[in-house]
Amino acid sequence: MIRTIFIRVDRVLSPQKVMRNEQRRFSLGCRRSFCFPDNIHSGGHTIASGCLRFEGLDIQCQDMLIIHERRTLSIACCRDKDFCNENLHPALPPLRNSATRPHYCIGVEQDETYFTPGETLKDSTQWSQSTGSGSSFPMVEITIARQIEMVKQTDKGRYGEVWMGKWREEKVAVKVFFATEEASWLKETEIYETVLLRHENILGFIAADIKCTGTLTELYLITDYHEHGSLYDYLTSTPLDPKAMLNLAYSSASGLCHLHMEIFGTQVKPAIAHRDLKSKNILVKKDGTCCIADLGLAVKWFSDKNGVDAAPKKLVGTKRYMAPEVLDKRLNRNHFQSYLMADMYSFGLILWEVARRCVSEGIVDKYQLPYHDLLPTNPSCKDMWEIVCRKKLRPALPSRWRSDECLRQMEKLMTECWAHDPASRLTALQVKKTLAKMMESQDITI
Repeated sequence: MIRTIFIRVDRVLSPQKVMRNEQRRFSLGCRRSFCFPDNIHSGGHTIASGCLRFEGLDIQCQDMLIIHERRTLSIACCRDKDFCNENLHPALPPLRNSATRPHYCIGVEQDETYFTPGETLKDSTQWSQSTGSGSSFPMVEITIARQIEMVKQTDKGRYGEVWMGKWREEKVAVKVFFATEEASWLKETEIYETVLLRHENILGFIAADIKCTGTLTELYLITDYHEHGSLYDYLTSTPLDPKAMLNLAYSSASGLCHLHMEIFGTQVKPAIAHRDLKSKNILVKKDGTCCIADLGLAVKWFSDKNGVDAAPKKLVGTKRYMAPEVLDKRLNRNHFQSYLMADMYSFGLILWEVARRCVSEGIVDKYQLPYHDLLPTNPSCKDMWEIVCRKKLRPALPSRWRSDECLRQMEKLMTECWAHDPASRLTALQVKKTLAKMMESQDITI
């Protein structure tokens, strides 16, 4: 399979302007990309410039308009004027008959992505993400929608639907956003694209795509598929022994810890607060561990910028899981630690949900949502404020927990997470370390 993409020369620069333009972002055609100078000459000669993604530093400029083999790009270079290669028409391989090729409204035109025999969808995204295309997403994402067979709908929400799909017999999850939810789709995609985010306890991101069929526009977010579904679904049908309980709790805490952590090095991962933690937004993997999902409301924070990318004065999240400071509007939106501590309150409620389903002395409690006995099915913010803030109530703790060492420690852990004062709550790292010690005492290998 042969593929060609020619990147437009946006501007022609003088050598004196090279250095200050090298690190300037283009506002058109180079979203989240850096400008680069090409064909640099001394003595006042002009140069051409183009666009590179962070990962696309291996693109080489070619003086001749040639078609390269798979996984390479060709940039048409010129130096006579701005947009000097705008009207070039390089020869492309013939397309298949249009009668057998469905039309998709996709931002970049290119031939179908080629996959070698035995190559998986995840393999293909890994190489594509290291190849710069000048577009917002890896090149493989541009055509992925047409290659996925939608098998069955598994969930539906305010944003759209979730489907189980197949790509060459490999199962994937496809979150389909309504066209009106484009901002949510963009936000969640941006979070998943965060450098160094990938972790075994955070839902694996595969691709994002836009698909147009007639008048219908669908926004796709494609991730790993986990057949057990959400932690909520799993707990509803599955009683737990101490080992299963600790595996679920520890892996969830590990994912949250990685999300909250800022990483420094050659690349930098910002600290990220989830802002909508609940058992329905955590998935259970085949091995009985969890991964954090649904990052559409998450916010990032870079310590060097000292800023939070959150909309001011906007209440977000699921009411039942909102921290007291969120409900009574005391959360300091300029202090990122406030968002992390609000997450920890929600995580305390999740630990309560998990612990209730652990069997002790032959007894196990039926699955229930937090505050099930104190609130209506769909509580309002006023209902939540009355219970959580004014009365300062928390979910009831079964008396049987006090006669079981493991459940007694879980009780202590959750109460330290949902403390009314955010400064008194445990951090995700502290919870992870405590659960690791509990697993060690139960002879459970991490």
